[in-house]
Amino acid sequence: MNTEKMYLKNGRLNVEIALPGTYYKGSRFDWNGFITQVTLDGKHTFCAPESLAEGVGTGGCGFCGEFGIQEPVGYDEAPVGGRFPKIGVGLITKPDNTEYDFFRKYEFTPFKAAITRSDNKVEFSIAPVDCNGYSARYKKRISIADNFMTIEYTLENTGEKTIHTTEYCHNFISIDNEETGSSYTLKFPYRPVMDRSPQAIGFKNDNELTWKDEGWDEAFYCIISGFNNDKSHWWELFNSKTGVGIKETDDFRPTRVALWGMRHVISPEAFIEINIEPGAEQKWSRKYEFFKRVNGVSF
Repeated sequence: MNTEKMYLKNGRLNVEIALPGTYYKGSRFDWNGFITQVTLDGKHTFCAPESLAEGVGTGGCGFCGEFGIQEPVGYDEAPVGGRFPKIGVGLITKPDNTEYDFFRKYEFTPFKAAITRSDNKVEFSIAPVDCNGYSARYKKRISIADNFMTIEYTLENTGEKTIHTTEYCHNFISIDNEETGSSYTLKFPYRPVMDRSPQAIGFKNDNELTWKDEGWDEAFYCIISGFNNDKSHWWELFNSKTGVGIKETDDFRPTRVALWGMRHVISPEAFIEINIEPGAEQKWSRKYEFFKRVNGVSF
């Protein structure tokens, strides 16, 4: 029995999930539901590590979330040597009065998660821990059905202060380990407007981005706007060389959309704004479709 991983399996998908505190032990990403690989039909894979160089990066891999990359709960209020809560991670010690930096390695005491599971579903639940008036009950459920994977989140404010932050899933994607290039297209339901023009990226169609095969080697990053006031959002990444793709559909309007990547990985990221008064809760979800496309038909 593997004591570091669990698997959700059905006839189409095999989802590999690292148990909290095994594959990832850092202070940035949510320890719960840390998905290190998704395999479609026994052969098509989607997950990549953040970096291929040992010791470089922050340890991300596959589908892993983060709360408060720029808006850490309670950080500004915490005194030097005091603690603040990083949702999904633990109580972090504030070392000095510099601005919070998600690249930095902080000392922390991890939250403990209760885990319930079946063959096609697993739920992580973290009980409230008070920290300077902040306290939350956090639940994260991952389930699969056919070629779909759904991640559902529930955050209940059990403290005395309002919880205001953001959350996103850092999708570290490489379809069948194919290098980033012109075989990839990233489609949105609108024309994406980039706040900068990365050398690697160009337009294929009005609402589709693609990548150059040559002339770039650096990591790319941009903030994408152009989405309207719809209460949902989606993006689709497809690789024409393998005929395989992934589509994420969110049940929320993102507060921002980011796109990061390198030669080995592409990461579209939809952020949700978290704003919860004491006694209230917020729920949201992301649904991923992993598919094969032949003659324009996806299955």
